[in-house]
Amino acid sequence: MSLSSLYPIQSSDVVTQQFSPRSLLPLRQNSLWKIETGVVRTITWLEDDTIAATGLWGPGDIVGKALSKVEPYQLECLTKVEVSLLPISLLHQETEALLRHMQQAEEFSLIRSYRKIDAMVIKLLGWLAKKFGREVETGHLIDLRLTHQDIAEMLGTTRVTITRTLSQFEQQGLIHRLPLRRIVLKEDELWHYEI
Repeated sequence: MSLSSLYPIQSSDVVTQQFSPRSLLPLRQNSLWKIETGVVRTITWLEDDTIAATGLWGPGDIVGKALSKVEPYQLECLTKVEVSLLPISLLHQETEALLRHMQQAEEFSLIRSYRKIDAMVIKLLGWLAKKFGREVETGHLIDLRLTHQDIAEMLGTTRVTITRTLSQFEQQGLIHRLPLRRIVLKEDELWHYEI
């Protein structure tokens, strides 16, 4: 993919770069990316060319090849993203971000370990609401425009299964879908949801 979406910006001694949605962050040998704004997902491919998402990262998170042993490995921007380059030699200054990276990877792994798809989806929506959402009158708005295919790739299932599960959740009153692929998670209804 072309780097034509890259625009250097200078602000308060930190050089940041912007990338457009669905563009790839370049993998740097001796550096990591610190996400200033936006959402990035880490992905790989399985033997059958199926995309598998290995994480979802937002502001304050650090991503890059040095944090993974997965091959192949890509960093895809899900939204407009602004990042700054962090040399690995300065990584010791980012202890909090590294700890958060490990904790999120563990949370993401746990979500994928549920045996039932509906349990995985509801746990993922709760995690997305906590990490990327904001409270609104009717619940938590996940203002992240994920396609059903994006969600399927995060959970290792099919787009059709995600579409069916989200429709079921909407009929049960657990979620409300808004235009532009946004979802409101009605957490008051989740307390009685049986996993």
